[in-house]
Amino acid sequence: MKQLVRLSGLAIVLAIACCASPALSDTIGINGTDRTFTARFPNKKPAPLVIALHGNTQTGADMATRTSWPEIARRDGFGVIFPDGLSRAWADFRPNSNRAGRAPPEGTDDVAFIVRLIEKFIADGTTDPRHIYITGVSNGGAMTMTMICARADLFAAAASVIINLTDASADACHPSRPVPMLMMNGTADPLIPFEGGRGTSRFAAAGFWSTAKTLAFWRRANGCEAQDAAVIDLEDHDQNDQTTVTRVESHCPPGRNVVLDRVNDGGHRMPGAYPDARFPRLVNGFLGPQNRDIDGAATIWAFFRQFP
Repeated sequence: MKQLVRLSGLAIVLAIACCASPALSDTIGINGTDRTFTARFPNKKPAPLVIALHGNTQTGADMATRTSWPEIARRDGFGVIFPDGLSRAWADFRPNSNRAGRAPPEGTDDVAFIVRLIEKFIADGTTDPRHIYITGVSNGGAMTMTMICARADLFAAAASVIINLTDASADACHPSRPVPMLMMNGTADPLIPFEGGRGTSRFAAAGFWSTAKTLAFWRRANGCEAQDAAVIDLEDHDQNDQTTVTRVESHCPPGRNVVLDRVNDGGHRMPGAYPDARFPRLVNGFLGPQNRDIDGAATIWAFFRQFP
């Protein structure tokens, strides 16, 4: 991969101004309901597209301001959409009775919503249909997996953050083709336990698979071998964040990669330099430490851009 040249001062401003359009906030009708989203696209079209899904209780604006996705999209010239879930939640394949936090209204069809967004921006020439990617955090990660289960044909790669499968979501998952998958989970997550079951938080729901079992599911779906191909400890850039990252790679056919970034002692947090909550110090006590050795969005984009 080519090294990125760092621009500074006025050069950054000019580079962004010449290559990016203003953010677009809009609505689209789905089954009689107006659905909202924010999109950012480069001036050069058609462009690759990343759909970034927020976590439970959050909005698309939170995903935009609490991650580096807008910065990376401007830097590398791809589009990014931040959709809003109804009631600040996503209708993934889990029943509402098995959720913690908010639940979407009964009958919500978020698969149709995301598909309609993709169709809209392909039809107007904004998006390159060969380079569409999806990622999400927590409930957004569960929705990411749901989209691969339901419409694998649309995506070149996917990435889930701090989420595992459940019996219900796995039973409903029948991808039409293999899709490269990156997982990013913390071993000290109090909501989505790394070893499965129910987390230690009083807000946690029960019934989650372990990360190992979820990883094995995606390996089988992509025709990969069961055992690890490599286990690599990444550099501990920030020794004050109480966490480290280990990358677990898989033996997969070409173009079907399955990777786990295991955040050792990491909590229910998106890795990165951006504070991922309004009161990050308070959140540390409820959700555990945030890793700052890697940037979640940058790591995911580096994975995405390998495919197809």
